[in-house]
Amino acid sequence: MKKSIYIETTIPSSYYDIRPEAEAVARRQWTRAWWDFERADYEVVTGVGVIHELQRGSHPYQAEKLALVAKLKILPISKEIVEIVAVYINNKVMPAEPTGDALHLATASYQKIDILLTWNCKHIANAKKLDHIKRINATLGLTTPLLITPLNLIGEYQHVH
Repeated sequence: MKKSIYIETTIPSSYYDIRPEAEAVARRQWTRAWWDFERADYEVVTGVGVIHELQRGSHPYQAEKLALVAKLKILPISKEIVEIVAVYINNKVMPAEPTGDALHLATASYQKIDILLTWNCKHIANAKKLDHIKRINATLGLTTPLLITPLNLIGEYQHVH
């Protein structure tokens, strides 16, 4: 059985990132290497929150970012997920934005997703926050997905351009 991966908003955003800074270029290359060559090894899903974030405002390659995730299974927001989001925010696990990071983590945790893939290393893939996240999830009876970046999944993949 393939491991499941929840695609958070920063993944399609990084896939189409056009900024010339070295960090942005590296993220784009690593994201594309994983998406184009490794993704098929996983059951890849996303959430309604990701679609809403990508639809918000106007930004470069907006249609392409939405198209990238359009064929993925889109996990809905349930009453239980909304309640988990509130617990995360009340316990300062995630920023007080109910449609952002807390929603992604709550969706992935509630749906028992194996991996939450993100470039958000400040609020999600942050080793300093992991124990707090795991404690709150354990209290809620939830497992915590592995919170990592595409770089963690491409390993020794050599076709990064």
